[in-house]
Amino acid sequence: MSRGSQGAITLLGISIGIAFGVLIGVGGFTFAYARGSSYLTNDPKACMNCHIMREQFEGWTRASHHAVAVCNDCHTPHDYMSYFDARKEVAHPVACIDCHDPKTMALRVTRPAFMEGIAKVKAAAGTPNYEVNKMASRQEMRAYVCGQCHVEYYFKGAEKRLTFPWDKGLQADRILAYYDEIGFKDWVHKETEAPVLKAQHPEFETWSQGLHARSGVSCADCHMPYIRIGAQKISDHHVRSPLLNIANACQTCHRYPESEIKDRVEQIQNRHYELRNHAMDALMDLIRDVKDAKQKGLTDEQLGKPRDFQRKAQFLLDFAEAENSTGFHAPQEGSRILGISLDYSRQGQQTLASLWREKAGGGAPSQAARAPAGVEAPRPIPGAVAKPPDAAKR
Repeated sequence: MSRGSQGAITLLGISIGIAFGVLIGVGGFTFAYARGSSYLTNDPKACMNCHIMREQFEGWTRASHHAVAVCNDCHTPHDYMSYFDARKEVAHPVACIDCHDPKTMALRVTRPAFMEGIAKVKAAAGTPNYEVNKMASRQEMRAYVCGQCHVEYYFKGAEKRLTFPWDKGLQADRILAYYDEIGFKDWVHKETEAPVLKAQHPEFETWSQGLHARSGVSCADCHMPYIRIGAQKISDHHVRSPLLNIANACQTCHRYPESEIKDRVEQIQNRHYELRNHAMDALMDLIRDVKDAKQKGLTDEQLGKPRDFQRKAQFLLDFAEAENSTGFHAPQEGSRILGISLDYSRQGQQTLASLWREKAGGGAPSQAARAPAGVEAPRPIPGAVAKPPDAAKR
């Protein structure tokens, strides 16, 4: 090996040594400056490393717990759990800061779409320039923080801005009217080519039309009822169906036996489920007829009205189906929505029947085919259906 090669190897080794030394030095300084060793101890000062915990740390130093317990005694599991094991226990990405101010723990709305949407609703009700985090009561916030996510929404424009379609109100048919006005669709139905919509999970909109909302009962009152932890009263953060916690969720207001409360809820849900099935059967009949008419040569112009009826019927049915209380949040509103959906489906079929009569030489199309006059009350529905297997769990 030449002297030149040996010199190059030596220089490379020195460079690597210097780089490694700098890395260790910088890492060591950062670890010491950030008081990294405190994270390996039971010292409460480790919690204070995060600036938002300073008030809690100072409160602990003046409290009686200071003499008998440190932060980890109450706020960490006593049985060690690795990060990877803990990650398996996380069922959804919602965190405390989604609903709580990290400094005061006060309830707050963090989703811009809700702030904008509820401002429109309040403006229509006579309260302009509504700022939810400044003007809502605490009881309202116990519903609004849930309504940030449990709502109908769409992505607006080329920038796909998350938007709540509440310009005309919170009722399903008014949301549909808004979508019709702006010409929005989620996709085109593969078999009928109707421009259809997909409802998300409109619990907030449906709840707002029901008796509990009108009585000032919030989402949290039923799904996160108050419990006591020592001397403190807090909301139970085990969010679940009230039917799984009737004593705390229902009987604080309704002084009836658990069995009676459960039976009343299931009766509402069973009747809603029955009407939902009739509305779904009607929609499937309309889709079948539109598909058949398309295959047999009716033009896009002729199929315009039936497709529009399908769009309307499908969205209203989906709105009632995607809402996760099986009708309980607002039973009368749920029946109204499903009744309108069923009627739209039957009007679509009547329109097609009129078009076929016209094509066969049976005269001019009916008024329904030319310009539907609106929605009539749904006809009484005979018969019954089986109880939904999971109704009691909703």
